[in-house]
Amino acid sequence: MKNKENVIDKNYLEFIPERNTLLTWKTDKKGIVTLDVENTGFFNRLAQKCFNRPKYTHVHLDKLGSFVWPLIDGKKNIIELGKEVDAHFGEEAAPLYERLAKFFQVLESYHFIKLNKDV
Repeated sequence: MKNKENVIDKNYLEFIPERNTLLTWKTDKKGIVTLDVENTGFFNRLAQKCFNRPKYTHVHLDKLGSFVWPLIDGKKNIIELGKEVDAHFGEEAAPLYERLAKFFQVLESYHFIKLNKDV
């Protein structure tokens, strides 16, 4: 039987997320968080000049992500964050830890956060 290559080999619940300090963000009146990602690098600059591409990309988080983002302080692990999400959203967040693990996996893949090992 062939091994699955896309299996998550990390237990995300053991990690402490830390926001990227170079990333700016804001919250609108409805509480939705928008991350402002600067498009840097040679090809991005070329696209900005030649094709009028924006210097910043705005990433809008959903309701759950907008609740979690301000709670990321570099001290709480994902289990502790999950308890706060569960207290606020209840069954609406189910399946809670699977959603949080995927959320943090995506944030890490875009370098919006860094995951530190819980000691």
